[in-house]
Amino acid sequence: MNIKILLLPILLSSLWGCTTVQPWERGDLAKKEMAWDPDPMRSALRDHVYFSKEGSSGGASSGGGGCGCN
Repeated sequence: MNIKILLLPILLSSLWGCTTVQPWERGDLAKKEMAWDPDPMRSALRDHVYFSKEGSSGGASSGGGGCGCN
């Protein structure tokens, strides 16, 4: 009995989390801030510095040596 009482709110809350995005709401999700990488230039510079200091390259779909002169 106690397990059913505990599982009921969890089940109901998981059902409320399933929703569809309406066409007029998609503009909010398409904002620049919502992207995985909102600033590609900063990300590229950060990757370049990391790979130059690490002395390795790869894993982020880039090739070359670790000298920083890619």
